[in-house]
Amino acid sequence: MDDTLPWFRSLPADQRSWVTLVVQAGIGSLVQWMRSPVMRPKVTGDVFGAAPREMARSVTLQQALAMVKITVEVAEEQAGELAAPGEESELREAILRYSREIAFATAEVYARAAETRGAWDLRLQALLVDALLRGDPADALASRAAALGWTDLSPVAVVIGTAPSPATVTDSDQIVDSLVHTGRRAGLDVLAGVQGQRLVAVLGGADDPVRATQMLLAEFGPGPVVVGHAVPTLSGAPESARAAEAGWRAVAAWPAAPRPVAAADLLPERVLAGDTEARRRLVSDVYKPLDAAGPTLVETLSVYLDSGGALEGTARMLFVHPNTVRYRLRRIGEITGLVPTNPRDAFSLRLALAIGRMHGQS
Repeated sequence: MDDTLPWFRSLPADQRSWVTLVVQAGIGSLVQWMRSPVMRPKVTGDVFGAAPREMARSVTLQQALAMVKITVEVAEEQAGELAAPGEESELREAILRYSREIAFATAEVYARAAETRGAWDLRLQALLVDALLRGDPADALASRAAALGWTDLSPVAVVIGTAPSPATVTDSDQIVDSLVHTGRRAGLDVLAGVQGQRLVAVLGGADDPVRATQMLLAEFGPGPVVVGHAVPTLSGAPESARAAEAGWRAVAAWPAAPRPVAAADLLPERVLAGDTEARRRLVSDVYKPLDAAGPTLVETLSVYLDSGGALEGTARMLFVHPNTVRYRLRRIGEITGLVPTNPRDAFSLRLALAIGRMHGQS
């Protein structure tokens, strides 16, 4: 192995000793089997039991098979010296049969290790998602994410939707695993967890979280899917999670909401559900910019909404030309990003006016 496997020479001494123990155990198991050839050799326990579980992490399956191949070749080369006269071919045949068992056992050991690691990763993902929703400290989130191999792609956003009706823990694991693999195919780093009827996902590398979520919709169950706003790193993900969770609680108030829907588009419903952050956003992003632009725009918007969106009626009550009202409404849209003539935006603007006025009195 030293002569033909460069990576073997670079292994630490303890790992090289593990390999030696495995080879010795394999030869010993072969001898025992040849004494009782009617019995099938217990390769997995007899051979690989000599090495600790950490070996499967430091030596890949491909490397392990390369070592098995070299061991078998050496045993075959020495068959002439090891076998009794006239039994050389019989020994070589036995070695070949035994090497097949070794190869299958090697694959079984690594498959079992992969399943164990996969199950542990899924549990760790679930714990990380819980920590995000609880708003745990950034250093705790970073350490758990690092254990999962999180690449810290930026930006990061949290998505909450309905889980595809998981019945057991195994079903939940399959749901998460499928979502993670779909995300990777889309170029996203994904962490996920099932919480009762909800499926929560953390997306990394999604410049447009809503658009990225559209590629993952098939992994969610029927019903709304709410997307939190993007944050620069995983340490800010609890903020996105709070927005997504608030939107998830309030989205039922908007039956025509798109799927997926941004949590920022649910500010009015979130206010009605008691979300203080949505209340603050409507004041800071809508009411204050309008108020700073002068009382004319606030007055025009108030009269326009009170008149049921009648342009001519608003102009008469304000004693201005309808074109002036049109100009002011257009300015309101430019400042707030909400168009007063759109019923959905008008609802948001009305709430912003009401909350802003109450905010001014407090």
